[in-house]
This record gives sequence, C-alpha cells and structure tokens, in this order.
Amino acid sequence: MSYTVITGASAGIGSEFAIQLAQTGQNLVLVARRKDKLEALAETLQLEHGIDVKCFAIDLAEPMGSEILATEISINNLAINGLINNAGFGDRGNFADLPLQRQMQMIQLNVSTLVELTHRLVPNMLEQDKPFIINVASTAAFQAGPNMAIYYATKAFVLSFSEAIHEELRHQGIAVSALCPGPTLSEFAVEANIADSNLFKASAMTSAEVAKQALANRNSAIVITGIKNQVGVLLGKVSPRFMTRKIAGWLQA
Repeated sequence: MSYTVITGASAGIGSEFAIQLAQTGQNLVLVARRKDKLEALAETLQLEHGIDVKCFAIDLAEPMGSEILATEISINNLAINGLINNAGFGDRGNFADLPLQRQMQMIQLNVSTLVELTHRLVPNMLEQDKPFIINVASTAAFQAGPNMAIYYATKAFVLSFSEAIHEELRHQGIAVSALCPGPTLSEFAVEANIADSNLFKASAMTSAEVAKQALANRNSAIVITGIKNQVGVLLGKVSPRFMTRKIAGWLQA
C-alpha cells in the first residue's frame, strides 16, 4: 500500500489534488495546519472512494515542520510514491513595508521546507513504483515581482530547483515537475491580499483545472496551466527584463 503526500491539503489546489487522486484509488497523506478541515476531507474521500487517508496537522512554516512530518511517515512505515509540495503563501506590498518575520516565514515554507521534505522523502520514493514529485511554483517564477518581491523570488527558486532535480532523478525513476499556475481561485489569493489586484481581475483558473492539468502532465519538467499563462510566459521570455518587471509590478497594483 503506497501513499501520496500532499502539503497544504486543507483547501484550494491542495484539496483538489486530494480529490482527484482519491478518484483513482490513491491512498493519501494530507498535511496542513487546520486539523478539522483535513479530517473532514479525509472522511469524505474514504467514504466515497474506499481509500486510506492519514492526516497530520503540522505547521510547515516552522523550521522543524518537515522533520516532524518525515518522522511521522517513518513511524507509521508508510510507502510514499508521490509528493506534492503545495504548501505556500504570498503577501502583497512593498518589501520594506511588510513585516520581516512574515517574509522569512514565506521563505521557510515556500523554499526551505519544500527542499528539506523532498530530500527526506526521496530515499523512500526510490523504492516505489513510478514515483513522482510535483512542486508548486507559479508563473511568477519567470520574472521579478515588484510589490511581491519575496514571493516571486521563492517561486523562481522552486522552478530552478525542480528543473535541476528533474534531470537528476529521472534516471532513477522519479518524475519531477514544477507546476506553474497563473492566478487561481483559492484561499491563497485572499491570504496574499491579491484578490483585487489587476492580475486577478484579468483572469483566474479554478483549482480543479490546475490540479487536473498538473496530474495529467506530471512527467513534464515544467507545467504551465492555461493557454493565457503559457502565452504570457512566452512573451515574457522574449521581452526585456526591465519591461517584464514593470508589468509584473503593475499587475500586483
């Protein structure tokens, strides 16, 4: 019996990953801070799909979070065939004005926890059949982001890191993918204070569609969801960087 670990599983894209994997009969390890939401989702998925779901209420923004989760997985002797590093958050505002502690927590969750949890679980995954890793980055990874400087920078790290280990681990049988969604209808937008930004006013995909495209293309190194987002990234690659960062800043205004 093997399990797929989903962090940030209590809402948004994370819960959609859980729902869609459960529909295929995949057992799950759901991780988030909100125990009540995790357990409610787990109960529904177990009743509807007959799978086994483990829930761990852990704050992965804390430095010891990934170690605690990895220890729980080891204690319960769980075979891990999938890892979806979905937990993360952003915040809109000028770098100098936003609280430093919150920005450091963003780096911890979006970058450090993702790296550490991946490193801790890879040995387990190497023993499973067709294992995969999906690291949730963003279209923000492709340019600098005035008014969300740290968030954009963390997602650029996730993209680069994921591409690198995609090459390293594919020879060992692990598929690694960087998921790069654009604006997505989820709790993330509210927490990041960007639901009223120009970016979200332009267009936003559903969490269900983002998760569906990610799972269908999990063997691809980079998955950019939606035609508009794909075109936007392509245009950004051929545009001068001074222009892309000005546009990004305007979109977050």
